Amino acid sequence: MAHHQSATITAPRHPAPRSHDHHTHGHDCVQAHGDHLGRHQPHEHRAANHQATSLDRTALMATLHCLSGCTIGEVLGMAIGTALGWSNWPTVGLAVVLAFFFGYAMTLYPLRRAGMAWGTALGLAFASDTLSMTTMELVDNAIMVMIPGAMDAGLPDPLFWGSLVLSLLLAGAAAFPVNRWLIARGKGHALVHGQHCY
Repeated sequence: MAHHQSATITAPRHPAPRSHDHHTHGHDCVQAHGDHLGRHQPHEHRAANHQATSLDRTALMATLHCLSGCTIGEVLGMAIGTALGWSNWPTVGLAVVLAFFFGYAMTLYPLRRAGMAWGTALGLAFASDTLSMTTMELVDNAIMVMIPGAMDAGLPDPLFWGSLVLSLLLAGAAAFPVNRWLIARGKGHALVHGQHCY
């Protein structure tokens, strides 16, 4: 009798798989995959931000480099033309010529110092600086001509120097996106920086 009772005792059954277990597992996989992608997104975002910051910094340095040469030429040309009593256009012409001269010279100097041949150095200077300096000169001289009395003011007149400073600052601001666009495409000052002469 006891044997019969023990025989009728059934082993506990394992619960049958629920119909939504596969769905839950799939959801967990998707969530885990999403977390995996989420961990990569900040890294890619930081890399993109770093690249943009590096590009902005290079473009800013290129703009300041061109602006330095243009400033020397502009100040010298405007000062000479004003001191000699020249009319507006001869003074602007002299300022533009001197601005390009000093702008190119500031690029040529480190290239030549590094031992680069004159022909190669001149080619790089023309390729890297021409568009940037052209933008600066157009903006700078247009503003100087447009400001009433700026070109006719004498060297001791604050109007002359204030107008010149304002025009150069706006010229630099206009040239920055030009340099950034060129450098992003491997042109402009990217060609000079590739020579490791700066």
